[in-house]
Amino acid sequence: MKRVVTFGEIMLRLAPQDGTRLLQFPCLQATFGGAEANVAVSLANFGMDAAFVSKVPENPIGEAALSQLKGFGVDTSYVLKGGERLGVYYMEKGAGPRPSLCVYDRKNSAVSQAAPGDFDWPAILRGAAAFHFTGITPALSKSCAALCLEAVKAAKKMGVLVCCDLNFRKKLWTKAQAKKAMTELCRYVDVLILNEEDADSVFGIKASASNIQGGKLSAEGYKKVAQELFERFNLKAVAISQRESYSASDNGWSGLYFERGGKMFASKKYDLRIVDRVGGGDAFAAGIIYGVLNKMPAQKTVDFAAAAGALQQTIEGDFSRVSIAEVERLAAGDSSGRVLR
Repeated sequence: MKRVVTFGEIMLRLAPQDGTRLLQFPCLQATFGGAEANVAVSLANFGMDAAFVSKVPENPIGEAALSQLKGFGVDTSYVLKGGERLGVYYMEKGAGPRPSLCVYDRKNSAVSQAAPGDFDWPAILRGAAAFHFTGITPALSKSCAALCLEAVKAAKKMGVLVCCDLNFRKKLWTKAQAKKAMTELCRYVDVLILNEEDADSVFGIKASASNIQGGKLSAEGYKKVAQELFERFNLKAVAISQRESYSASDNGWSGLYFERGGKMFASKKYDLRIVDRVGGGDAFAAGIIYGVLNKMPAQKTVDFAAAAGALQQTIEGDFSRVSIAEVERLAAGDSSGRVLR
């Protein structure tokens, strides 16, 4: 069984009832989520040995977060205990022309205060096939950026595949800060995963003939984006999730996959009625990692990843709750939604 180690922050997610605004009513649903934790859960659902590395406070909230990850089969044995608090985010889901709203309350969270040297990366990465992080984690603090650099250097030295999802978050840092940090980190990355906006936001690489706000994306434009990323970094592969946002309720969803020196591989496009879009990109990333580690052909890898991301957006919450069989059935073309008896 292939082992994958992910590093990042898990947060408490507080969300109002569907169709209502934040604090419109006094009740909020409490769950957990976070990009790298989401990837670990997806990979565990796919039968892989997935470990999540982080730091959480030694209190009932931190314990509840770890308990939920353990329930999915994720190894949390390398998570440190300490710090003041677990980060929180409030998620108000949009509908039609009203966009979704994410409000962060994560300053001084436990993992943001973790320091270089806190984690024994050679021990954590021993026997791992891949290490995964996102651009969210180095944005949390200077010490988190330094920890990411420690981890990728150790992974590279040990021959562990390094996967990164750019995941630019403008509420956490500026484009200039992201470019500086991610340029250094991407020197050690093998598989770079991004969405339709990230390359522009982080590296200033624009896709031609695309209008993201208008929901129009050009695959050929992203082919040039991938080529420039290959020129800047010693990447083995680039994967791009593509979201055509017709409204907050209805999206087009697909994926692209590029191998260095190879051609572009495109998945089919899914027209989604969104239940919860959070975690869709993380499920896509997990699908790419699963495909690469299991030596799937490039076309099958992107088909699997796009299907995994599509299914995730039909389920409430950050964490994926779909099996390999369900992903493969959708990737093979069964999108009828008929009752399975």
